[in-house]
Amino acid sequence: MQLATGAPPISSVPNHASLPLSGPRALERAFDLHHSLVYRTAWRITGNAADAEDVLQTVFLRLAGREGSAELMENPEGYLRRAAVNASINLIELRSRRNVPLEDAPEPRVAADQADLRDVLRRAMATLGGRTAEMFALRFLEGHSNAEIGGMFGVSPVVVAVTLHRARRQLQKEIQKLGGLK
Repeated sequence: MQLATGAPPISSVPNHASLPLSGPRALERAFDLHHSLVYRTAWRITGNAADAEDVLQTVFLRLAGREGSAELMENPEGYLRRAAVNASINLIELRSRRNVPLEDAPEPRVAADQADLRDVLRRAMATLGGRTAEMFALRFLEGHSNAEIGGMFGVSPVVVAVTLHRARRQLQKEIQKLGGLK
């Protein structure tokens, strides 16, 4: 859009969508534009600020260690959101594998409050496959529609719905194994 004088309009708010994510400062620009998205995504999955910060650092360190990714250049928000989901699930899975001496292990019990339920859900989510866990997190933790998720993965909304249905059934079984929701 041009003004009547022929000059482009002056905007005090930069158009971040027009900033290229390539070149010598691409990683810095990507971090400035998307760090809060990665942090929020990680926090919703891990439920812990320190873990969310670890995930944020992991995502951008991995990005720094590779050459430019075509997927990042095409859709940085989707790419970084999926990277945050994957890194969060990996962190939860790693922690759930930790060996605990039998005398220190908690007694199985029905989760009494929401914090316990979230913890059980996180541990159960760690057992889902990568793509399934991503779709579950995007739908039920991030609030995306099946159509939006289908667009991110290049599949139809029906495939997303079937995947989510199977994920819920698997999570119900895992939650029962972990001593929650009987």
